[in-house]
Amino acid sequence: MAHFAQLDENNVVTQVIVVSNNDCLIGGVESEEAGIVFCKTLFGVTTKWKQTSYNGNMRKNYAGIGYTYDAGRDAFIPVKPYASWVLNEDTCRWDAPTAMPTDGKKYQWDETTTSWVEG
Repeated sequence: MAHFAQLDENNVVTQVIVVSNNDCLIGGVESEEAGIVFCKTLFGVTTKWKQTSYNGNMRKNYAGIGYTYDAGRDAFIPVKPYASWVLNEDTCRWDAPTAMPTDGKKYQWDETTTSWVEG
């Protein structure tokens, strides 16, 4: 099965659908373009689609509703959880400005103090 993310005019994911591998074939070879054509036959020719991978082996992250597709990075980037967090260029995920403690306790991010608090 292949997965495709529909993008709005700002490249924000509005839905993710599953497409049969058979609907992604051109001459017996799986193709993103064939999958996009199939998606457009279902949802309209003006819709915009990008393939995403459930395993995360393409475009950095599996697309989710609200994620943004960044064409320059060719990556799906999740919604920024806190203003202080920074984008990790390798993973295209958001990292806290300080690492969470690894002492086995549970922590939550406190944006007002920009620190991890036990809880």
